[in-house]
Amino acid sequence: MNNLEYSKNFRIFAIKIIVVMPKIFEYFGFIFYFYSNEHEPIHVHVIHGGKESIFDIIMMNGTLAGISVREKKGAEPLTEKDKRTAEDFIRKYHKNIIEKWVKFFVLKQSVRSTSIKKKL
Repeated sequence: MNNLEYSKNFRIFAIKIIVVMPKIFEYFGFIFYFYSNEHEPIHVHVIHGGKESIFDIIMMNGTLAGISVREKKGAEPLTEKDKRTAEDFIRKYHKNIIEKWVKFFVLKQSVRSTSIKKKL
């Protein structure tokens, strides 16, 4: 078989990968969400004003031990002020975020977005 025959008989199949990004909270222009193909540690992506950062939720013995911020590759990070706002929000709602994480990633159930309209 020559190259021309091979190319006529060879078929390329594209695999469509769908990445769902469930939005879990909205708060005064901040969007908190997960990627459907996430990994531990439990973390949440936060977008505000076209910028994005990732916040890891660190738990020890069922208690919030800390929140660690990291940058998303290829995205401009949140401003320092917006990072503080997002961290304050996560600190207040960390139990809800963890519940939604477990529901989505462990129980494989859909999660609803919650809009918070009251300032922290």
